[in-house]
Amino acid sequence: MKLQKHLATAAVLIFAASMAYADSEKHLSPAESIAAAASKVQPEVPAVAKQLHLEGVVNLNAFVSEEGNVERVEAVSGNPILSRSAQEALMHWKFNKQTEDGKPVKFIASITFNFKQ
Repeated sequence: MKLQKHLATAAVLIFAASMAYADSEKHLSPAESIAAAASKVQPEVPAVAKQLHLEGVVNLNAFVSEEGNVERVEAVSGNPILSRSAQEALMHWKFNKQTEDGKPVKFIASITFNFKQ
């Protein structure tokens, strides 16, 4: 029982920390995110998705460093099979630096991938 309580507390703290991180970052719209992308890697359609004829939209948030490197990616919505491929591709994107008051800042880029076959 104590272990469950500690795990629940840890989960709440992790969630709160991630929310604080997201709230303190500059958040770019999908259009601003595409404009800020310096280099883009397109996701591959996974073999199983091809076999199942999966299509659809995947929305992701990329957490980008002051230098324009993607530090992590979170899925917002979309098929998990397609999302995994999109996340892997987005980790290789490079963004132009964003500034506030003349200083480089971390930011969140909203990116949408549309998988069609």
